[in-house]
Amino acid sequence: MQIPTLPKHCHTPKLHVVMNNPGLHLYIEGVVQGVFYRAFVLELALRSGLRGWVRNLPDGRVEAVFEGKEEDVEKAIAECYNGPPGAHVTNIDVARESWKGELRDFEIRY
Repeated sequence: MQIPTLPKHCHTPKLHVVMNNPGLHLYIEGVVQGVFYRAFVLELALRSGLRGWVRNLPDGRVEAVFEGKEEDVEKAIAECYNGPPGAHVTNIDVARESWKGELRDFEIRY
């Protein structure tokens, strides 16, 4: 069997992968340090199948990056408003970023 070849004037079609998985950068404000908030986010992310990281900021906020399926990320953000016992979230600033796919797991950064 002979495989046909494309004429010279034809171009090989390119494969375009559309990722509908967002990358989101969160800045969480309120009483979110000293209440195991990072451990809460880590457990939440692992349970939700998200990738990324979470860390405390010197100004008292918590910063997190989530990558994953859109519905999982949205549910995780909603749960971040609740937080662990002792936390009181007053605001979450969310910035959408392009999906990089570089993150392999979820971690607490120091």
